[in-house]
Amino acid sequence: MKSGSEAKLYMLAFDHRGNFKEMLGVTGDATPEQMQRLQTAKQLIWSGVRRALDDGVPKEVVGILVDEEMGSMVAREAKALGVKLAMPVEASGRSVFEFEFGDRFKDHIEDFDPDFNKVLVRWNPADTDEDKAAQSERLKQLSDWLHKHGRKLLFELLVPASARQLDLVGGDTEAYDTEVRPYLTLVAIDEIIDAGIEPDIWKVEGFDRPYSCRLFAELIRRNGRDDIVAVVLGRGADDAKVDHWLRTGAPVVGYSGFAIGRSIWSSEVAGWNNGDATEEEVATAISANYRRFISVYEGTTGS
Repeated sequence: MKSGSEAKLYMLAFDHRGNFKEMLGVTGDATPEQMQRLQTAKQLIWSGVRRALDDGVPKEVVGILVDEEMGSMVAREAKALGVKLAMPVEASGRSVFEFEFGDRFKDHIEDFDPDFNKVLVRWNPADTDEDKAAQSERLKQLSDWLHKHGRKLLFELLVPASARQLDLVGGDTEAYDTEVRPYLTLVAIDEIIDAGIEPDIWKVEGFDRPYSCRLFAELIRRNGRDDIVAVVLGRGADDAKVDHWLRTGAPVVGYSGFAIGRSIWSSEVAGWNNGDATEEEVATAISANYRRFISVYEGTTGS
């Protein structure tokens, strides 16, 4: 990717694993029949992306984020089609980062050859030194190996509130998002970079204020990191909230698009799973949702 506003990436994220299974009523280890249905659901989301391409979205801005467990066929199809592919490296549902495949993570990356290798990391400056040290060591190992082999790191940063931080705003999660999280995110990024971890793309929670976006973009691009960019994640929020985050970040140099998942496809997949929507209807709706978010982002860029 080029830096800043020179290139865009509109990524549809469906690498969800644990909560994806729960949404389709799968608990514990999936039976072969359940796994088949989970894979079909991932294929269904992918069909929405393909429909968006047919509907005129340029291939050069389209990306998908999909897992190997349920979406391996999708990943290979996207790669063959020339759609930008991102795949997760982290084990699902861990509070502290762990490799999904342990020491074999390199083999899986080389097998699928994704354009971006994604990690989801929960990092709060108030975390224990032990947790930070464990995450830093593993993430630096990944970062160093990727860059040594000409590969890119997509870093999804979540900054969940500690109980004390939430108490400071009277338990109001919206106040935490607006008043507290932006500062904590800046501190977390500073700690991550100081640990020698070098993301190529930051997949970040949206900010409510343009000033917070500007501070964030300046920080991730400091000290000559001019090619580093950010994409806004959706966090499963409703359209109005995601629209606000997109409109807030889009005009800021250093922001280059989004990586949105559940806000685009969760209700549609749930409807299909419940028998309330056909595969054709779901693909059409996912394409429309995806294209609408692109229009929201592009309608504010440079304004």
